[in-house]
Amino acid sequence: MANNDKNYHKTRFKFDPGRLKVWRAITKYLQPYVGINKTVLDLGCGYGDFINQIHAKKKYGLDLGPDVKDYINKDVNFINKASTSLEDITANTLDTVFSSNLFEHLDRTDIDKTMKGIKRSMQDGGTLILIGPNFRYAYKSYFDDYTHKTIFTHVSLADLMQEYGFKPVKVMPKFLPLTLKSRLPKSYYLTKLYLHSPFKPMGGQMLLIFQLQK
Repeated sequence: MANNDKNYHKTRFKFDPGRLKVWRAITKYLQPYVGINKTVLDLGCGYGDFINQIHAKKKYGLDLGPDVKDYINKDVNFINKASTSLEDITANTLDTVFSSNLFEHLDRTDIDKTMKGIKRSMQDGGTLILIGPNFRYAYKSYFDDYTHKTIFTHVSLADLMQEYGFKPVKVMPKFLPLTLKSRLPKSYYLTKLYLHSPFKPMGGQMLLIFQLQK
């Protein structure tokens, strides 16, 4: 939902209240994978579209954006840092880490630091949930976002995560349209129908879910 560039929110990622409806459907879809009585981190939480709506025992949201704190609910422990700085989270305490549209904004060095921080913070058997653009289906528009640094497909992202001990348990090459910026209305019900449909027109975002094996 965000990246490690403080200025990103001013250009590519301004607050949009309509996005909450879409994310309510996404969050409801992902809730069974997150669980209820869990400790959850939203890495690159942006305006809190996911972490504000997910049900959890304890919630963390991390983002470098200078203004996003005002949008984060009071029950979320907000950390105003980059994804490479997870030292504020105690080792082996996270059950689930969620991240949307973050890793493509990182170079390989920052990806390595981020993944090592995630692995240190998570319990063995914990769940990692990633959403992001799939270059295989979004190659024409992938670099329309000038902050994209690294190319991923559902295959390459799964392979990379396995280097850090994360075993893929669910891979959806097409999960969502590439962008929410369209003339179509932002609707909870339309998003819910899309998520549960076997057909994914304009699908350019992938979903991968992993289990940590330390």
